[in-house]
Amino acid sequence: MRDQTHITLNDGARIPQVGLGVWQTPNDEAAPAVKAALSAGYRHVDTAAVYENEEGVGEGIRQSGIDRSDIFLTTKLWNTEQGYDQTLKAFDASLKRLGTDYVDLYLIHWPSAHRGLFVDTWKAFVKLKEEGRAKSIGVSNFYPEHIEKIIAETGVIPVINQIELHPDFQQREARAFHEKHDIATQSWSPLGQGKLLAHPAIADIAAKLGRTPAQVIIRWHIDNGLVVIPKSVTPSRIA
Repeated sequence: MRDQTHITLNDGARIPQVGLGVWQTPNDEAAPAVKAALSAGYRHVDTAAVYENEEGVGEGIRQSGIDRSDIFLTTKLWNTEQGYDQTLKAFDASLKRLGTDYVDLYLIHWPSAHRGLFVDTWKAFVKLKEEGRAKSIGVSNFYPEHIEKIIAETGVIPVINQIELHPDFQQREARAFHEKHDIATQSWSPLGQGKLLAHPAIADIAAKLGRTPAQVIIRWHIDNGLVVIPKSVTPSRIA
C-alpha cells in the first residue's frame, strides 16, 4: 500500500484508488482498524452516518499521527436525513462525530427516490461544496435517471457514484454512463461479500501469481479504473 495510485475526479480532486471500508465495523473496532490501515499506507477511509462508527473513524485518524490533509475521508448521508435543511444539519452532525471540520467526499447514500427529496438534498450538497466543507460531492447507489435529474436541476455533476460492483456483477451499463459524464465509479462489496474468494478461476490465477484471491480481485478493480473499498478489521489483512 505504499505506492497508491490515484484517480482525478471531475472537480480536479485526486482520490486514492484503494480505500478502507468500515461497513459493519463496530464503533470500538473502527479506531484500531483505521489506525492500522493508515500505518500500512492507506490514505483513504470510507464511512457513513448509518454505519454508526464515525466517532471511531475520527479517533483512528487522530491516533495515526498522520496529517488530516494527507487523508481522503468519505462519509455519507442516510436516507432519513434527506431534504435541504435536514442535510445541512446531518452534515454538521457527521463532522462533529468525525472530529474534523471538512470531509474530502460527501455522498448521498441512496437516492430513496420514493421520498422525492434527493434533488433538494443535492442542492444542499452543492452548498456544502461551495462552502468548502465538503471538498467533493457525489452519490451512491444511484441509477442513471437519478443522476440525470440532479444534473438537470442543478448543473452540477457528481464526481463519483459508489455502487455494488465486482467481477461477477460488473455493471457495464452503469460504468458506460459514468464514463460518458466523467463520473468516477467506486465499487462497494468488491469481493462479492467474500463469495468470489473461492471461485475456481480466481483461485487458479492467484496460485499462478503467488497472490491471494482477494489481491487478484482488488487488482481487477484497479486495472479497470475503479475506486475500491475493501473492508477488514484485521491488521494483517489490511497490510
